[in-house]
Amino acid sequence: MAESAAQTIARPEPAIHRLTVLIALGDAARAEQLADALAASDDLLPTLAGSGMGQVADVALVDEAALESRAVSPATPCVLLSRRAGYERSAGNLFATLPASADSLLITAALRLAASGYRISRAGPSEAHGDFHAELSEDETPDDNQVRAALSPREAEVLALLAEGAPNKVIARRLNISVHTAKFHVAAILIKLGAANRTDAIAIAMRQGLVLV
Repeated sequence: MAESAAQTIARPEPAIHRLTVLIALGDAARAEQLADALAASDDLLPTLAGSGMGQVADVALVDEAALESRAVSPATPCVLLSRRAGYERSAGNLFATLPASADSLLITAALRLAASGYRISRAGPSEAHGDFHAELSEDETPDDNQVRAALSPREAEVLALLAEGAPNKVIARRLNISVHTAKFHVAAILIKLGAANRTDAIAIAMRQGLVLV
């Protein structure tokens, strides 16, 4: 009895599905730097273009050359790192466009969203999830000099709770949504505001008058 009492029942940890991220960038040094940064995440498995894993990628990180040359399968959602202001291309698999200088935190958030079917831009989301609703008028265009994020009503609610310091579980409980959905809203807000983290997002939102603290 003493021996069995001392024994503990080991419960297997649930397996984490790692998203395979194909990195197709002309700048080899930048590609390797981002691959190292993304590999630090438990749920991302980065691979460089040319490694032979492109066909099984869940999501791709590309530049204009890779997008225009169709180096990535049309079925693979893409996040574009663009050096051209206002770059637009009607690619069905383009889910988000970020500045070429975007940091790894923003890129990681965008990749997770794109892999789950979310289209994110500063003009508002076009989504595969019923909890997202864009409210930006079609004839309203963002000013490159002073971009004001177009948040959906739900994202505005999440932002207000972020300003209160609420973690994802509290946000989910207060808004009666899943923690998974709360995480996606937070990630979308970070991308739209160009914020490195939650604290940065609140600072930016305060400057833009999106929240009052």
